[in-house]
Amino acid sequence: MHTFKIDCQLHYRVIQMTEFVFQFEVAEHPWQTLIHESFQFKPDLAFEQYERDAGLNRLIRVNAPEGDLSVSYTAKVQTHIPERNTSLKECEIKDLPSDTLFYLAPSRFCESDLIDTMVTNTFAELPKGYSRVQAICDWIHDNIIYQSGSSDSTTTARDILVNRAGVCRDFAHLGIAICRALNIPARFVFGYMPFYQAQPDFHAIFEVYLENQWMLFDATRMGPIDQFVRVGTGLDAKDVPFATVYGEIELISMSPVIELV
Repeated sequence: MHTFKIDCQLHYRVIQMTEFVFQFEVAEHPWQTLIHESFQFKPDLAFEQYERDAGLNRLIRVNAPEGDLSVSYTAKVQTHIPERNTSLKECEIKDLPSDTLFYLAPSRFCESDLIDTMVTNTFAELPKGYSRVQAICDWIHDNIIYQSGSSDSTTTARDILVNRAGVCRDFAHLGIAICRALNIPARFVFGYMPFYQAQPDFHAIFEVYLENQWMLFDATRMGPIDQFVRVGTGLDAKDVPFATVYGEIELISMSPVIELV
């Protein structure tokens, strides 16, 4: 079990009245316990809080007028991510729970249907289960360069296979796409993770369904996975952005800091 303090600061210049949907609150999840949290908008604005997916995704909707907008979120949370069971097996399609089938389909950034040949040639003959998913992570880590600025908001898993460079969301998208091509349910997860050799930022990893449970994987190896605090869970990054913007704005600065207590 670990305890963390989170201090997330976002600063925008709103060029015209804009509707924001933010996702930075700690998710309601069995693997983490929220001790306390608070957030504030400057200027003080009316907002609406709502949830998706039984608390897995907590969102805040706010309308901001022209001018400067600052968002401050602080929280204290305990995590208790289960120990990794390296003997877990993959499920046959017929044995999968119905609510996991959604995470087998191709999506905007995870075009599993377009990389089937590569996946079959590289991973199809590996022993099924945890070891195969870990082999996928190892392959991504060894063959894709982590390089800031090498991708953008339109980059897909297939692009990463061609360009061989990306950031955490790209590593996650590629892992998801490969798993789905192998009929392993996989989904995108983002949140807070302490980086000891990088600037503070949100972090993206992925989660796969093995033998009747979900398990987190991180091909970047940027931090200990048992120190990850979940914020959003979805098909891919398009499903759970930290900010959706309907209007014209400029992001001035972003600092999602997490510290081990």
